[in-house]
Amino acid sequence: MKIALIAHDKKKAEITELAIKYKEVLAEHELYATGTTGTLIMGETGLTIHRMKSGPLGGDQQIGAMLADGDLDLIIFLRDPLTAQPHEPDVSALLRLCDVQKIPLATNATSAVVMLEALENKIYFA
Repeated sequence: MKIALIAHDKKKAEITELAIKYKEVLAEHELYATGTTGTLIMGETGLTIHRMKSGPLGGDQQIGAMLADGDLDLIIFLRDPLTAQPHEPDVSALLRLCDVQKIPLATNATSAVVMLEALENKIYFA
């Protein structure tokens, strides 16, 4: 599967912790991430990740283009719902594309765990 990992600034530690915990699961898949998130996860896990630009600099749109082309199977996007994001229209477009393309999307750590556990147990939803 092709999996995108994205996190707002206040959620970067949380997504990194998830990547560490599920490193073996994630290692079986092709990973993509926005800039800083990808760098942090690679540094902590040693996983190979295709890095896009930072979210506010177009990384969300790059992930969105992959979604629109059918090139992603799962998105883990840990969002910070309590902080206004300057690139909120890009975020909304990405979420909408997940719905349009019927791509599973985790927007918080609990839903990400459910999806990662499903992958670990070879229960696929695509």
